[in-house]
Amino acid sequence: MATKKLRRSTAIGRIVAATATLGLVAGLAACGGGSSDTATSTGGSGSPSASDVTGDLNILVSSADASDKAFGEVIDAFNAKYPNAKATLNSVPNDTYPTTKSAQLTAGKVDVFVVKTFREMPDYAQDSVSEDVQLAQSGGLVDLTDQAFMKNYTQSVLDSQAIGGKQYAVPTGTSYVTGVYYNKKIFSDNGIEAPTTWSELQAATEKLEKAGVTAFGIGGKDTWPAGLVMLGAVGSEYPTAADKQATIDGLWNQSVSLTSGKPLDVLKKTQWVFEHAQKNFSGAGYDDMPAAFARGEFAMLPDGTWNQPTIATAVNDQFEIGYFPFPGSDNAADNKYLNGKIELQLAVSASSKNQAAALAFLDLFSQKDTYTKFVETSGFSSAQPDIDQSDFLNSIADQTSQFEPVWESLWIANPNAGDDASFPFNYPALKPLGSSDAAGAAAAAESAWTKAF
Repeated sequence: MATKKLRRSTAIGRIVAATATLGLVAGLAACGGGSSDTATSTGGSGSPSASDVTGDLNILVSSADASDKAFGEVIDAFNAKYPNAKATLNSVPNDTYPTTKSAQLTAGKVDVFVVKTFREMPDYAQDSVSEDVQLAQSGGLVDLTDQAFMKNYTQSVLDSQAIGGKQYAVPTGTSYVTGVYYNKKIFSDNGIEAPTTWSELQAATEKLEKAGVTAFGIGGKDTWPAGLVMLGAVGSEYPTAADKQATIDGLWNQSVSLTSGKPLDVLKKTQWVFEHAQKNFSGAGYDDMPAAFARGEFAMLPDGTWNQPTIATAVNDQFEIGYFPFPGSDNAADNKYLNGKIELQLAVSASSKNQAAALAFLDLFSQKDTYTKFVETSGFSSAQPDIDQSDFLNSIADQTSQFEPVWESLWIANPNAGDDASFPFNYPALKPLGSSDAAGAAAAAESAWTKAF
């Protein structure tokens, strides 16, 4: 299921471990084989006619049940619209996708494929540039910047994936990480509105606990779900991509300390939530949280949008569910937008023998009716504006109208630093996951980080 795939992709320890090992494969530039100047543009004249699109089209994606089904629907629509062409989906398990992708690109057997870790790296982290970005920079991907269908996508989403100011991929959707589900009945029974500031969250928690209600539920057994609280706190302390990037730059040039100011505040606020979560949450499984939330064992559940279908199924009609961005700042404007990540991104190989069909596929994919059905089936949040989605996603449209990337999608781990500085906000060291308070966890992170230079 897409929700399980995304859940794994937001497992923060795994993401940072992957980030630390980027750049190990760098040999794909030679398979570029062609210039983006040769691409047949659909820009300015609408979709191509059926007679202009012919031949085989091979599409390679990393596997997940819901997104596979959604891609299958698009392929069926493409083959019906262009009967002289034949699109085929090759869905590969995530673990083997990089190897399969490399082999198929080298052999010239893939036309459209999913690119990953698709973002620019600053000068100090050039060793972490992904092979897909290297491919774009070397001319191995078709430049999609001037394709008319790219205008269908939200500009702030496109801005977050630009390489050298150009677009090389279609963003199939987004998912949001820094929200908090809440039980509207419990809130209403206790005269509480959804909090928009840190002080309001603290006041709501105090009121709940006076009424004998546990404030937060966290599935801490796998550690990473507790990290969603940390990411929410980071999103409020550093609400824009520029804020986050400036902090990352400052950590790498050692002008920012992890033991004071906002970095320490991130851990203090994370620790505070931990202190107001259910007892023994470090032993609770992530998959057990929806049912516990449905039983009313706590009022709030920090979790991502990908898990909403599971939570809604557990709750059924027992009460209404709400969702708000983690309000870690006392400036409500800093808490306005959910922080998210771009889901699967589709690029066209410059060595494709059928670029006309590849561009026609992306054009069809990007049309409003096709795209609306795709996000409905895949469960992704829309990367296009004004798309009618599920009632839940429509209800948070204001919170997602501007795309703000989550910290983990920008953070660059130093492979020479120890585990305490992996995130680098050292939430696993906080009680009850670890044995430290915020100051101790920050000091351990600072020591691990500075020793890496």
